[in-house]
Amino acid sequence: MARRASPEINAGSMADIAFLLLIFFLVTTTMDVDTGLTRKLPPPIEEELEDPPEVKERNVFEVLVNSNDDLLVEGEPILVTQLRDAAKDFIVGDRTFTDESMPEGRPTDVPILGRIMVSKQIVSLQNDRGTSYEMYIKVQNELVGAYNEVRNEYAQQKFGKTMQELETGAEGSKEFEDQLDAVKKVYPQRISEAEPKNVGE
Repeated sequence: MARRASPEINAGSMADIAFLLLIFFLVTTTMDVDTGLTRKLPPPIEEELEDPPEVKERNVFEVLVNSNDDLLVEGEPILVTQLRDAAKDFIVGDRTFTDESMPEGRPTDVPILGRIMVSKQIVSLQNDRGTSYEMYIKVQNELVGAYNEVRNEYAQQKFGKTMQELETGAEGSKEFEDQLDAVKKVYPQRISEAEPKNVGE
């Protein structure tokens, strides 16, 4: 009696199945995209500037982070948890602009509010090349958080609305848009970040 050959399995469609599985996993896999910083970069410089304008020391809030993740603010060591309050004090400054240790003011045309004095404050951040990314993000978050809180407090005091209410309302209301613009012009976010270098310990 002849031995019957076992039937072969048709593997022609295995490649198609594998491809479909690959597509499925690519589509259904979630990726963490929340890490990082939202920043609007300045436009490129079209031509060489002669000399950058001189910035007075009183207008600059100096933040240094060394390779050990230690924080030095205005020459004094502080904890990262204290940075936000220190930055807020500097950003708000002296609204009479007579305190020599606080930023100067500059007359500025602000929507709704007219021509008022606006602080010349600048936050200068300098990191060491050895600064950890975690510490870098913490410092950035505290500085941006300081600006957000100052703006929010001013919006509530001046217009009786939070910044979130102004941002939401600005999409459909000229009044809200002008109020939002006014708050941002009174407290412009100026964070100047220098290229990392060896700050030291």
